[in-house]
Amino acid sequence: MPSPYPSADSLRARLTPPVSAITAYDYPTGRLCDEAGVQLILVGDSLGMVVAGNPDTTSVTLDHMVYHTEMVRRGVRQAVLVSDLPIHTYDHPEMALESARRLMEAGADAVKLEGGFQQIAKIERLVDSGISVCAHIGMLPQRVREEGGYKKKGKDKLEAEKLVTSATALEKAGCFAIVLESMIPSVAAEITSELSIPTIGIGAGTDCDGQIRVLHDVVGGYPWFVPPFAKVYGNVAEVIRQSVSDYREEI
Repeated sequence: MPSPYPSADSLRARLTPPVSAITAYDYPTGRLCDEAGVQLILVGDSLGMVVAGNPDTTSVTLDHMVYHTEMVRRGVRQAVLVSDLPIHTYDHPEMALESARRLMEAGADAVKLEGGFQQIAKIERLVDSGISVCAHIGMLPQRVREEGGYKKKGKDKLEAEKLVTSATALEKAGCFAIVLESMIPSVAAEITSELSIPTIGIGAGTDCDGQIRVLHDVVGGYPWFVPPFAKVYGNVAEVIRQSVSDYREEI
């Protein structure tokens, strides 16, 4: 029986370098990003920070991701819609499959999970079940507490080699794309040259096949913290603050 979900090949064909990707968390932001023409929209577990106000992504549950995926799906017509599998929802292959199916039923075209070699069996289980997977290596936000902060990856030769070999293993396992987060640009460039699937960078230099950013960083909607690699193109926070202030004064 054919899979009811989009195939990895069909999703990859929709991602033409330079790939533009951004996060969205609800109907209006999903629709606006889609109308702006970005190729990939990620319902990211970063919502735990920029929507819920927590210090990292580890508080996000599968129910949260299902709810936000449903909202974003209603606004997205053209872009590839990917949803994050949150922490501890893919601890083993069968759990990964059960969790991924819930996100697919909520409207995702594919799911994303973090990690390299240790995730191969889970990815293969998803792919064998017809679910497309976007990989994510480098700095892994779900492990920020284990690692004691956000740290740049690929600084030494051994770590750089491991990133390259894990990326090739993830492609071989069937991933249709891979996010490279916060790694030395030369390492990201090497990975990009080695792979045939698109690499999508965030804090990994300009030599990837595309870039992804958190929506709130791009529009200036979360002024309390902006990552060092993020370029802010707007000032939504000040527009909201001033609009509410003007409303209050009129009352």
